[in-house]
Amino acid sequence: MIPLVLSLFPGIGLLDRAFEEEGFCVVRGPDLLWGGDVRTFHPPQGKFDGVIGGPPCQRFSPLSNINRVKYGEDSLAPNLIPEFERVVYEAFPKWFVMENVPRAPQPQIEGYCVNPVVLNNRWFGEEQERVRRFTFGGHYIVAARFKVSWSEFMPLLNPVHEPTVCATSGGRRRTPRRDRRGRLQSAKLLNRTRADMARLQGLPDDFLVDAPFTEREKMRIIGNGVPLPMGRAVARAVREALSEKVA
Repeated sequence: MIPLVLSLFPGIGLLDRAFEEEGFCVVRGPDLLWGGDVRTFHPPQGKFDGVIGGPPCQRFSPLSNINRVKYGEDSLAPNLIPEFERVVYEAFPKWFVMENVPRAPQPQIEGYCVNPVVLNNRWFGEEQERVRRFTFGGHYIVAARFKVSWSEFMPLLNPVHEPTVCATSGGRRRTPRRDRRGRLQSAKLLNRTRADMARLQGLPDDFLVDAPFTEREKMRIIGNGVPLPMGRAVARAVREALSEKVA
């Protein structure tokens, strides 16, 4: 039977797409992008095999402290990790995966053991430097099996380095870069197009070209997604953890 998965905070569904490629059937939950609100959502219990999703990360990113000082606490996006925890508890699936920045709190849900792993998109042979933590939750034996291997994707670390695709500033971002010796260079203005951002996320250049959004909004929602190479590795690790036989 094909595993049925509930996706929270789906956005344009990049993590969903990775799981679908690995044979999961994904049902997308409510998202602000489409006029929905996870805070009023109550899933049926026992219907989903798994739950995946990435609550908004802006509150926990390195830039959050700058925004706090300049604009105050109310300028930050709310912490919706408790909503992710609540929906998982109500749905009570066999497993879940939560994606966020490494500084974000790990989900703690009664009845689940968690196994976190921090990944860099460049480890999969990609150009974009993007570090994220994926926390797998399940029963103890299944959670212990969850292990992401990037060796099959990356014979050698990609020597080309591109800074993280940033959703909050679209294609224009001043960011410091490091030379080959790791020395910090002066900030450079990145004039990325939507096609540039799509490519760095593992998508075709014409991704969203006909979508009913402004160009700036297309950049923002592309930047909010999980890079496809990273998502594929996580989805494959979940599938392997679930299919492994108990000795």
